[in-house]
Amino acid sequence: MGANTVAVTDATFDAEVRQSDIPVVVDFWAEWCGPCRQIGPALEELAEQYAGKVKIVKVDVDANPDSPAALGVRGIPALFLFKDGQVVSNKVGAAPKAALETWIKSAI
Repeated sequence: MGANTVAVTDATFDAEVRQSDIPVVVDFWAEWCGPCRQIGPALEELAEQYAGKVKIVKVDVDANPDSPAALGVRGIPALFLFKDGQVVSNKVGAAPKAALETWIKSAI
């Protein structure tokens, strides 16, 4: 977990994600997932770049099974973009930083 992303649990999901006053990117990931670790550094950089405009949070699916289950997550990494408490976009699988940035910008 880096300095710029926020670790979110099932218990804090509503407060950190649904009640956020700025858009939130939720990264559903797990320690054993290679592609998840692959996009981690890019998400850290984007979190720093968009600080104050977009919040990027990470949910460890092994420790927090309820949030991904509620959103129908089947494969990871799964990225969901929330705006005003609602899912406005989602993306499954690893992508290069430029593609992630384009996706985030198109939704905010």
